[in-house]
Amino acid sequence: MGILKDTFKIDYVKKLTNKSGEDIEKTSNWDQYNALASLVREYLTSDWVNTNDRYNEKKSKQVYYFSIEFLTGRFLLNNLVGIGIKNIVEKGLKELGFDLEEIISVEKDQGLGNGGLGRLAAGFLDSMAALSIPGHGCGIRYNYGLFEQKIIDGYQVEFPDAWLKDRNVWEIKKLDKAVEVHFYGDVRIDSNGKYYLENTSPVLAVPYDTPIVGYKNDVVNTLRLWSAQVINKEFDFSKFSRGEYMNAFKKKYDVESISQVLYPNDSYDEGKILRLKQEYFFVSAGVQGIIRSFKKMGIPINKIYDYVSIHINDTHPAMAIAELMRIFIDIEDLSWEEAWDITLKVCSYTNHTILSEALECWHVGIFKELLPRIFMIIEEINRRFCKDLFDIYNKDQNKVNDMAIISDGIIRMAYLAIVGSHSVNGVAKLHTEILKNKELHDFYTIFPAKFNNKTNGITHRRWLLNANPDLSNVITKYIGDYWVKDALNLRELIKYIDDEKFQDEIEIVKQKNKDALADYILEHNGIKVNTKSIFDVHAKRLHEYKRQTLNILHVMFLYNKLLKNPDLDFVPRTFIFAAKAAPSYYIAKQTIKLINTVGDKINNDKRIKDKIKVVFLENYSVSLAEILIPATDVSEQISTTTKEASGTGNMKFMMNGAVTIATLDGANVEIHEEVGTDNIVLFGLTEEEVYELYEKHEYNTQAIIDEDPRLKEVLDQLKNGFLSEDKELFQIIYDSLVYNDEYFVLKDFDSYVKAHERIENYYLDRERWLKMCIINIAHSGVFSSDKTILEYASGIWEAQRVPK
Repeated sequence: MGILKDTFKIDYVKKLTNKSGEDIEKTSNWDQYNALASLVREYLTSDWVNTNDRYNEKKSKQVYYFSIEFLTGRFLLNNLVGIGIKNIVEKGLKELGFDLEEIISVEKDQGLGNGGLGRLAAGFLDSMAALSIPGHGCGIRYNYGLFEQKIIDGYQVEFPDAWLKDRNVWEIKKLDKAVEVHFYGDVRIDSNGKYYLENTSPVLAVPYDTPIVGYKNDVVNTLRLWSAQVINKEFDFSKFSRGEYMNAFKKKYDVESISQVLYPNDSYDEGKILRLKQEYFFVSAGVQGIIRSFKKMGIPINKIYDYVSIHINDTHPAMAIAELMRIFIDIEDLSWEEAWDITLKVCSYTNHTILSEALECWHVGIFKELLPRIFMIIEEINRRFCKDLFDIYNKDQNKVNDMAIISDGIIRMAYLAIVGSHSVNGVAKLHTEILKNKELHDFYTIFPAKFNNKTNGITHRRWLLNANPDLSNVITKYIGDYWVKDALNLRELIKYIDDEKFQDEIEIVKQKNKDALADYILEHNGIKVNTKSIFDVHAKRLHEYKRQTLNILHVMFLYNKLLKNPDLDFVPRTFIFAAKAAPSYYIAKQTIKLINTVGDKINNDKRIKDKIKVVFLENYSVSLAEILIPATDVSEQISTTTKEASGTGNMKFMMNGAVTIATLDGANVEIHEEVGTDNIVLFGLTEEEVYELYEKHEYNTQAIIDEDPRLKEVLDQLKNGFLSEDKELFQIIYDSLVYNDEYFVLKDFDSYVKAHERIENYYLDRERWLKMCIINIAHSGVFSSDKTILEYASGIWEAQRVPK
C-alpha cells in the first residue's frame, strides 16, 4: 500500500479529532490507539473488498477453518507491517508528538483463545492470507475470554477477562448476514419421509468480521466470529411491568450466555449443556453462512466440494459433519448417499491430542434433548458405520462397540470426525505415528488413506519479525529480507556461524531483550533478576503432563545444593514460569502455589547470594509471550514423551535463538532432526520405554526414591514444613508423585538433572553457546506455518493460491 507520510498525518489528525472530540494535545492513549486502529482498518478495507470480489469472480475454492479458539494477539502492529506502512506511520506519529510503541501497547489481546490450539488457528489464518490462499476462520465472539489471571498470596485467582469493554476496533458487525440456530424441539416426518424440526428454541447468530491481513500482497481474508442474540423480544415487558425484573430478562440472558465465556466449566450438567450449545451454535451458523454464500454462485449444491473445504480443528466443531448432512437432506432434498459423499469430500479433521480428556464425548441424554435432529443424523451415521464394521470384523460385536461413534450411551466426537472426513491428520510425525499405530489404529486399519501428518507451524512474521525486531534487523543485514516471505531462507545464516562479528551481534540482541524482560519483571513482580544469568523459561498451559512439577523439583534440588555449599561454582539461573491452570483443575492450581512458594523462599534467602531466582509471570498471553520469548536462553519443553501432540512454543523459542531442553515428544523430535543432537539438550524416557512402563505395570516409584537421596529430600520438603507451616498444603502434589506418578516425573528426574548440568557447561563456553543459538535460528524456518499451510492446501484442501 502506497501512502505518503504527510497524507497519513493529515488523515490521522482528522481521525483523532473526530473520534475523540478533543484537540489532539488533550487526547488519551486510548483515543490515540482507537484513531490509529480505525484509520488502519479504513486503509485496508479496499483490499478486503477486492480480495472477496476476486475470490468470487474466479470462483476460487475457499477454505473455512472451524475452531472454538482463535488466540490472535494484538492486531495493530501486525496490520501495519502487513500493509507495509509501519515506518511511515512511526515517523508521522513522531512528528506529531506521539510514540507508536506506546500506542500499540494500549491494545488488549482478544479473549478468543487459551493455548496452542487457538494460537495455531490464528497463525494458520495469517499464513493463508500471506500465501494468497482463500481461507477464513469461523468461531465464537466471546464477550469474556478464559479469565484474567492474578497471583494473590501465591495462588491463581481468576477474574473476568473483559477484553471487549473498550470495544473492538477491528471488527465489523454484519447484522444482514445473521442466521437462526435452533435448539431443542420435535422432529416430524411427513408422508414423503421428509424431516422437519418444530417447536424449537431459536437463537440469532450475528457475525462480526475481522480482517486478516496478508504480508504486503494486498490480500485480506476474514475471521468471522458469531455472537448469540435473542430473536425479536429483548425482554418480556408484561413481567417487567409486574416487577419481575430478573424473569423479564431471563430469555435474553440465557441466549447471550452462549457467546459469553470461553470454555464454561463443564463439570456439572448446566455447564455441559452450555458447552454443547456453543459448539453447535458456531458450527450451524458457520455452515449456514457458507452454503448461503455458495448458492449465490448459481452452482448446483452437489458440486459444493469443488468450491468449499471445511476444516475441523480438533473435535469441538465435529458437528459440522452432521449439520451439513441436515442441510443437504432436510433442506436441499439430497439422498442420504449423495449427501454423505459430498460431506466426506468437504470435511477434513485435525486431531490435536491423544489425551482421553480432550477427546470429547457427550451423554446421549443431554445431546438428544438439545439437538434432536442432529442426534438422529449421528445415530444414522453410526448405524451405517457399525453395519460396515460388523461385516469387516466377521460379526465381532465387541470390536464394533469399541469403534462405534455411539456406544454405552456416549457419543464420541473424535470418531464422528474420523468417519465423516476425507482426511485425518496429526500435528507432528511422532503424534501421527502414535495415532496410526496405537490410539486410532483400528480406524487407520480401515481408512489408511485418510491418515496423514501435517506438523504444526508458527507465523515467523509475528514471532520473529514483529516480536524481535532487533534480531530481525541483524538477520536481514546478513542475508537480506527474503526470509520474511520464505522462512526457509533463514538457513543462509549457517554461512555466518563462525563469523565473530555476527556472533557478537546475536549476543547483543539477546542481552538487550533480557534487559527488557528484567525491567518487566521488576515492574510487575518486584523481583530484581541478574540479566547475565541463564534465563530458563517454562511458558505454556499448566497441566501435569507438561511437567512444571519436574521443573520446580529440580529448582528445589539446586537450592538445596547451594544451601549445603553457598560458595559452589554455579552459573546463576533465573527460572521463569508463565502458565494458566483451568479453574477446576485443583492440582494444577496447587502447582502454581508451589512454584510461587518456592520462589518466595529462594528469592529472599541471602545465603545463596542471588544465584537462583524464581519468577512466575501472571496472566500469560500472546503479548507477554512476545516479550518473554525473545529474551529466553533455555526453552523448557519437558512433557512426558507421547503426551504432547506437537507443541508450537518450542518452535517460537527456537526461532528466537533459545536452546531447547526437551524430551523426544511431539515436534521436539523434528527439532532434534533439524538441529542435531549437539544443538538440543535431550533427556528422559523414549516412546518405547513409556509404552513399556504402561504395558508392564511395573513402575515402582518407591524404588526410585530410595535410590536417589536428592529426590527424597525435595519430596520430603513438600510436606515437612520446609516450605510452609501448613504441612498439608502440597500433600496432593506429594501423593500424585509418590503413589500415582502417571507422567513419570520421578523416573525422569535424574536424567533431567544431568541435562541441566550439560546446559551449564555449554553456557560457560560462550562460542559454543552462540553457535547453538545460531543453528536453532537458522533451522527454524522449516517450522513456519507458511510451509504447513502449503501442505494442507495441496494435500488436504486442494485449494489454490489466488494472488492479486
